[in-house]
Order: sequence, then structure tokens, then C-alpha cells
Amino acid sequence: MSAHLSRRLRKGATSGAVVAAAVAALAASQAPEMIPPPTDNAGGDRAIGAGDTASPAGDGSATGNSPYYTELPPLNTPNKPGVPGVPTTNVPVITGPAQAGIPASVLAAYQRAEQSIRSTNPGCNLPWQLLAGIGKVESGQARGGRVNADGTTLSPILGPVLNGVGFANISDTDGGAYDGDSTHDRAVGPMQFIPSTWATWGQDANSDGKKDPNNIYDAAQAAGLYLCDNDRNLALKADLDRAILSYNRSTEYLNTVTSWFEYYSRGTHQVPDGTGVLPVDRSDGRNRNNLPGVTVPFTPAPTTPAPSPSGTGKPKPDPTKPGQPDPTKPPTKPTTPAKPPVTPPKKPTVPPVVPPAVKVARLAAVATGPLTAPTESTFAKGPTVAALDATGAPITGVVVRFEITGTTDARFSGGGTTANVTTGSAGLAAAPTLRAGEKTGSFTVKATVVGRGIDAARFTATVTERQADALTRVGGDPLTATTGTTFAQSVQLKATLKGALAPGVRVTAVIADAEGAKASTDGPTFKDGTRTLTLKADANGLVSLPDILAGDKAGAYALLLTAPGDATTTIKLTVEAPTASPSPSPTPTTEPTPSGTSSPEASASPSA
Repeated sequence: MSAHLSRRLRKGATSGAVVAAAVAALAASQAPEMIPPPTDNAGGDRAIGAGDTASPAGDGSATGNSPYYTELPPLNTPNKPGVPGVPTTNVPVITGPAQAGIPASVLAAYQRAEQSIRSTNPGCNLPWQLLAGIGKVESGQARGGRVNADGTTLSPILGPVLNGVGFANISDTDGGAYDGDSTHDRAVGPMQFIPSTWATWGQDANSDGKKDPNNIYDAAQAAGLYLCDNDRNLALKADLDRAILSYNRSTEYLNTVTSWFEYYSRGTHQVPDGTGVLPVDRSDGRNRNNLPGVTVPFTPAPTTPAPSPSGTGKPKPDPTKPGQPDPTKPPTKPTTPAKPPVTPPKKPTVPPVVPPAVKVARLAAVATGPLTAPTESTFAKGPTVAALDATGAPITGVVVRFEITGTTDARFSGGGTTANVTTGSAGLAAAPTLRAGEKTGSFTVKATVVGRGIDAARFTATVTERQADALTRVGGDPLTATTGTTFAQSVQLKATLKGALAPGVRVTAVIADAEGAKASTDGPTFKDGTRTLTLKADANGLVSLPDILAGDKAGAYALLLTAPGDATTTIKLTVEAPTASPSPSPTPTTEPTPSGTSSPEASASPSA
């Protein structure tokens, strides 16, 4: 009863305020130095963390609400590491409570996933301790770190068959490819993804060419991306809770993961792979002996000798058996057996971990051809660098920062001017896709190694004007208007380049003299009173001119239209004077003579 009460008290001790504060503190800090892991972008051909981001399939939880381990962390606070980051030569592994120890490869995978996702989605504020909390309750940190050199579990970790008997009923979605069951699905791997969710979120974070849910690097990266979905900010308590519940929709699960997350946030340490503490007490009632993929040897309890029939509790000696004492003789003093020599066990040698950045001797620019693109378009090629050591060998896992400098509105995909990319197995890192803005001209992309002061690799990129080699008027009657009026006919042009539409090209319209030789100083104008105008073709290569005013001077003029790429056309403008109205005919009148007689002479009198 006391153990049960203690467990309940520990569960209740996890407050929302403490967890929110822990996450906020982690969000404000820089990502920890990376323990050399496999990379997450094979060949360095895409930015860290890039991958599928569609909504999860199935019932909306990563694990299909499979069972999990309900053991809570101890009440004592783990030791806080003295110096964060990577241990140096001759510095022993930090020790502390056994429950605070995380196997080396598993810890490296969590920290690697945090750094990867923070570089591409900093607004999520993913802490690696959250991945550790989930990994603890899902698989006991990959069964205590029983993984090989590349992070793959020594044997598959499978949850129970989700056949509706005590669990969810999820029919097979992978043909048994991941879980070996072609009838129903099972949660797979150290982060316990069901196959349908892994099909959406699976990652190749160790650059071995496959997305394996049983690989801790692949699984940790996928779990981090899954938790950050829907634009979550895990520094906010509400988003943190929603993220955990999206993994397994259980309030008990939320409380358990939160408890471990808070525990690991107070401090943890690295232990050798395969020596992590295995969990007990699963939510489906299975104990440690039923840990997926693990068989714990059963040790029988020591037997107690049966009491003697006399009830004295002392066995009676049998003189007929050798080695039994003779009650008729006085007891002899037993001889002390010689102690066998004791050889103290050798402490395992922990090799020093050297961060990849320290190994870099130079950052070499990889020739990719000219970096040129028209305005408001995507560069076909981007900057690529190789991280090399002193012998010229490539280095995996180096974080390279690309930065756009110069007067330009060009940006990386996503809208930023900086991006972090980790070198792949060939030591290469390629910048995210570059997109040109509206400004023409050249700018520089600078590549540096994060955490090192070596010389940067620089690339010059150029943004050019969009071009057209032909401008054609689309329909329309001759442009004629009377002075003081507006040309009734509209003017629309189609811009093309080598027969294809030329969207985005800038067209300059000038009202010129009749020969189109120079700009006119009188006659027609555009509505704003100017005689020069620059317009941009739409997505269909069409340019529509505004209304043209005829002005007050009749005569012949020209509309001269040009575009970069030698496209030009001239349209005639005719301004006519208004037609004069005809004069009315005079009305004859008869003037009386002085004698009062009529006179045959008549005079014309203008009408009033």
C-alpha cells in the first residue's frame, strides 16, 4: 500500500507550471553540442529535417494507443552535468542515479534529432528530453540501449497485435513489412510507431538508404517531426500536452511522459549501450519479463531446509554418511579455507568523443556551375560545400550554416536568409533552394562551420531580368480618339520568349512621336498624366495597358512598347479634331417702302 501511495504522490507532483518552465528554459537555450551520430540527409542533398509532413493516418495517434510502461521516475533529483556538451579526453562518464542514465547511442539520437529539427523548425522548440521521456515509456530507451553500431535494435521491438482484443483493432497496412503481421498492425521500434504512421513520418536519419522504425536515429527524428506537426510550439504547455496526447491518447500516458520529461530536464548522464535500466509495470498488466523483444531470466527463490520432525530445528547427523559430525566425539575446530585470488574487474575504457566540427580542416566549395536565375524564380542550382579533414577525407555530421549577404531580396526556401544543413555520408552539405526576388544584381552566399572559426566558402549568385523576344498586340481596332476624349479601344499585349509565354517580364510603354523615334511632349497621355509606364506580364504572359487620354492636340502619334530581350512593337495613335457643326440657312425678309408699298428687294436677316 505504501509503495502504491508513493507512486501516486510522485505522479501528482508533476505540475503544469514546472513542466512549462522547464520547456521554456530549454527553448531559450542553444541546442546541445552534438554527439557524432549518423546524418539525417543522405548525401547532403536536402536540409535537415526535411521530409514528409502530412497528417498522420489511422486513429490519429503515433502508436495506435498501444500499451506503454507506467513506471515513474524516482523522487531523488539526478545529478546535473557539470559542463554541458561533449566530454573531452580523460573526462569520465558522468554518474548519477541509475534511472537518469541513458544509453550512449540512444542519447546521441535524441540530441541529434533536437538539433536537426531546431535548425529547420526553430519555432517548435523541441527539447530532446521530451523524446527521452517518450522513448522511456515506449521501449525503455530501446531496451536499455541494446542497439548495434548504426543504432538499429539487436532484435525488433514489437507491441501486441492490435486485433481489438484488449487493444485497438487496426487491420494490416504494410503487408507485414515492418511488424511481420499481414493481418493486423503492431507498434514497431523503440518509439513504437504503427506502420501506417511510419509510412507518413518515417525518416532516414542515419543515411543508410532506408527508413527503419527499429533504428533509433530514424525513429527519434520521425518522432520529433511528428510532435512538431500542426505548427506546435512545445514551449507552450497546451501545445506540449497536445503533442504528447497525439502519441497516445491517454491522460495516464500524458502524466507518465511528462514526469520523465521533467526528470530528464533536471539532469541525466550517458551510460554504455546495453546497460540502461529496463522498465517494469506496463499499462496492459505485463511485467518486465514480457518486455517486447526481451527475455529476462527467471531466478528461483532460495529454498529453506525443511524442519526436523522433532521440531528442534536442528538436523540429526547421520554417522553412516561421510562428512557428518559424530555426536560422541568433541567437535573439532574447522579449518579456514584459503581465499581464492580476487582480480578486480577492469573498468571499461570510454573513448573520448570528438565533435565532427573539430575535425574539419577546411570547407571546400563544390563547383556547381553559375548560380543565375531570373527575377521571382527558383535557382536551378544551389551552393554546395564539402567538409574535409586534414587528409582531405570527408567528415559526416558537420553542421554548416549558409547565409545570404548583400543587397538583395533573394531568400532560401521558407523565407529565411540563413539555414543550417548537416553534411551527409560523403561530407557534402547543399544549401536549401534559393529563390530570386524582384531585385536584379549579384549577392553572396557564405558557408561556415557552426562552432569553428575556419575560413568561409563563398558563392556569387546573380538575379537577372526576365526576358521576351516578341510582343504582340492581342486583337483590338486601330487606336483613334477625338481631342479631349479617351481612346475607347483597349491595349493588351502577349509577351513570348522563343515561342513560349514569358510571364513576369517587365514591359515599358512610351507615347512617342509619329515615327516612334522619341517621347512626345504633347498629345496623348496615360491617366496619371505621364507618357512613360512600366508594367509586368501576368502568369499567362499578358500585359494590359491602362486607359489612354487623347489630349488636346490633334495629330499622329505612336505607342512604343519594349521588353528586356529585344522584344519591341509600335502601335499607331491617331488624335482627330472634332467635326465643325454646319451654319443654318438665312431667312429672307421684306422691308416696307416709305410709301407703304412693297419693294421687290429683300434683305437677309440672321436668325435670332
